[in-house]
Amino acid sequence: MPVVFHQTIPVTLKKRKQLKAFIIDLFYKEGKMIDSLNIIFCSDNYLLGINQLHLKHDFYTDIITFDLSESISSPIAAELYISIDRVRDNSKILKTSFSNELHRVIFHGALHLCGYKDKKTADIKIIRKKEDTYLINYFDH
Repeated sequence: MPVVFHQTIPVTLKKRKQLKAFIIDLFYKEGKMIDSLNIIFCSDNYLLGINQLHLKHDFYTDIITFDLSESISSPIAAELYISIDRVRDNSKILKTSFSNELHRVIFHGALHLCGYKDKKTADIKIIRKKEDTYLINYFDH
């Protein structure tokens, strides 16, 4: 299967097969083919090191997405690094469940790979609406 989960920190993720199939379907709906997607769950410090080394950013973040695809028209090959510490803290701040926030972050990374941005206010509104749509669709099934 083209979607693989890895852990450097313990995390409980239920219905992994269902989630993998949903992610593949998300890409299909967004007009993208997928070759491989590695989702790596890690700690704040692990992701901070990646952020400092590769992006020259010195701050914590919930996700870093690396698109390793050969070209824009190639099937997606990518890695999502997700800080479980950040997801846990953000779920408390946003008053949502850890599971909901974790899935939102996973879908957020997938949407970046589909070309969605989140630097400008208008772009943030678009990607948030997409995240919400996919969250509703995922948890309704």
